Amino acid sequence: MCDYSLMTVPNRLACQGEQLVVHRFPTGSLGLASPPDLIDEVRTAQPKSFWTCVKAFFNPPASRAVCAVCIPPGARLVLHDIPARLQDRLGVGPDENVTFTQISAAVNTYRDAVRFQNGAQVRLQELRAGQRVEVLDLSMAEEFTPYVSEFETLLLQHR
Repeated sequence: MCDYSLMTVPNRLACQGEQLVVHRFPTGSLGLASPPDLIDEVRTAQPKSFWTCVKAFFNPPASRAVCAVCIPPGARLVLHDIPARLQDRLGVGPDENVTFTQISAAVNTYRDAVRFQNGAQVRLQELRAGQRVEVLDLSMAEEFTPYVSEFETLLLQHR
């Protein structure tokens, strides 16, 4: 849904047909955000003069935090503007249909990823800020079944 590092950020579930952008949040993590939220952030973040900066320093304007948009595992997306380095590494084109997935159940790790039709997977943290993502279908979203390694399975069986 949303990586552990975005749990302190306001968040909401994505809507089918929605256009999103990969965004670096104040936590330092990459996640998905709605473009209108980002425009509001830029508009409020640009002071006009030296005195406006001084005034804003002592009396910061009320700003609305950018909301992280969470995607359920199994949702179908279109990933646009894939960087050339990733295209070469993964054998994909600049725009690809992907399935949102989670690659781990471990706590305090980045687990959100996208799986390409050729089977390649890439974590959301490896994408580039500003990349566009289109939500095609949320109806394919599956119940989240955490990935459990063979070692973890053996540990659970012996408890």
